[in-house]
Amino acid sequence: MRFDEINFTPSLLDGLDAMNFQEMTPIQEQSMPEILKGNDLIACAQTGTGKTAAYLLPLINRLIEDTTGDDKVRAIVMAPTRELAQQIDQQLEGFSYFVSVSSVAVYGGNDASAWSTQKQAMQNGTDIVIATPGRLISHIKMDNVDFSGVKYFILDEADRMLDMGFYEDIISIVKKLPVERQTIMFSATMPDKIKRLANNILRNPSFVNVAISKPAEGIEQSAYVCYEPQKLGLIKYLVKEKSQDKTIIFSSKKQKVKDIYHMLLRQGVKCGCMHADLEQNEREEVMLDYKSGKINVLVATDIVARGIDIEGIDLVVNYDVPHDAEDYIHRIGRTARANREGAGVTFVSPEDQDKFFMIEKFLDKEITKAPVPEELGETPEYAPKRSNGNSRNHNRNNRRRRPNNNQQKPEHKDNSEQKQNAEVQGNEHKRPKNNHRRAFHKRNNKTKAATDDAQG
Repeated sequence: MRFDEINFTPSLLDGLDAMNFQEMTPIQEQSMPEILKGNDLIACAQTGTGKTAAYLLPLINRLIEDTTGDDKVRAIVMAPTRELAQQIDQQLEGFSYFVSVSSVAVYGGNDASAWSTQKQAMQNGTDIVIATPGRLISHIKMDNVDFSGVKYFILDEADRMLDMGFYEDIISIVKKLPVERQTIMFSATMPDKIKRLANNILRNPSFVNVAISKPAEGIEQSAYVCYEPQKLGLIKYLVKEKSQDKTIIFSSKKQKVKDIYHMLLRQGVKCGCMHADLEQNEREEVMLDYKSGKINVLVATDIVARGIDIEGIDLVVNYDVPHDAEDYIHRIGRTARANREGAGVTFVSPEDQDKFFMIEKFLDKEITKAPVPEELGETPEYAPKRSNGNSRNHNRNNRRRRPNNNQQKPEHKDNSEQKQNAEVQGNEHKRPKNNHRRAFHKRNNKTKAATDDAQG
C-alpha cells in the first residue's frame, strides 16, 4: 500500500514525497488506519519495521486537522532513552517540514538552560512533547506543565520502559492526563507486564501484531563457539575479512568495549566506541562519523541496540551472548533494515552456551555454527544443557583445551550499563513552529542509574 492512498493532508504528503517515502511497511499499513480512526491501539512489531512513522504520521495529520487547543500541549510521545527520543524528534522534523507542527524534546542530564527551554516550550503550548519518563516527571513536580489539552498519548518501546523500571512513572503521568484521549502503545515484545499496562491505560484498544519478536528475514545468523581468550582473535579475523563492511560490535561491559576499541585502533582500523563514560558531544561526534562513513566499525554497549536507525549496516557482532532473546533480536536488528540484507555473528563461550541455546529455542531454529580459524587453536564443543536434562560434558571439553590456556573466568553482564544510559542521558533540542534550527547543549554523561536521573 502506498502512502498517497491514505487520506493524509497535501502538506504532509509533500513532506513524505520529499523524503522518498512511497510504500508502507506492514506495521504502518495496519496501524495507521486505526490511529486515524481515533482508536486506542497496542501494536507489536520487531525493531526496524518503521513503527516510528506508523504513529508519527497519523499523529501529525490529526494535529493539522484539529486546530483546537493550540495554546496547550496536545500530544505526548514517551521513549525509554535519550537516544530514541532524539531520533523520534529528528524524524518528526522531517515529516512535518511542510506543516505547522511544533515539538520539544525533553530529557535529563543537561544544563540549566536546557531545563528552562523545555519548561518555556511546554508552557507556551508546543504541539508535541517527546520525553523520557523521569525528566517529564521532574517537570510535573515543579508544576511546569499543563496537560489539560493533551489528546494523544503514545508509548514507544513500552516493553523497554518497563524493563527499566518506569512503570510507576508512566502511571503517574497518565493520572495527569485527560481521561478523554487517544492512547497508543508500541512494543517489540508482548510479555504479561505489557498486557497489564495496556489494561490499565488503554480503552477497548485495537491490536496489531506483525512478526512478533523474530529477526528480520534478511539477517544471516551464525555463531562461533570459542573460548573467551579467542574472541579478540576472532574480531581481528572478521574485521580483516569484512574490511569494507559497516560493522557494529556489541559487548555488555563497557570495559570490554574500551579494550576492543583500543585493540582495533592498534590494528589501524577506522573505528569508534560508544559507552556511558563518553561526554554528550563525544557521542554525537562518534555517531556522526559512523553515519558519514568516516569510521566503519563501531564498538558499543547496548546503548545503540535499540532505537538508533543507521542505514547500510552490514555486520553485527555479539562479542558476548546477550542476556536474553529480546536483547539478541534488538542487537542484530541493527542490520538488514528496510528489507535489506546483513549478517549477525555471535561469539559463544562455554559459559554462555546454555544462554545461547535458550535463544535458539525461542527463535525455533538452530543457528549455524561457523568454524573458528585454525590458527586460533582448539575450540570447545557446543553442548548446552538441553530441556531433557542432558548436561554438558565438562571433562570432554577440558581435554580439548589447549595446554597453558589461561582461560578467563566467566564475565557477568553489567546491567548497570543499561541503567546508566537510560533516562537522564539527555541533550535537549527544541523546534518551535516553522523553525527547524536545533540547539544542542554539552553535557556531562557520567551519571548514576536511570532512576536516580529522574530527579532532574
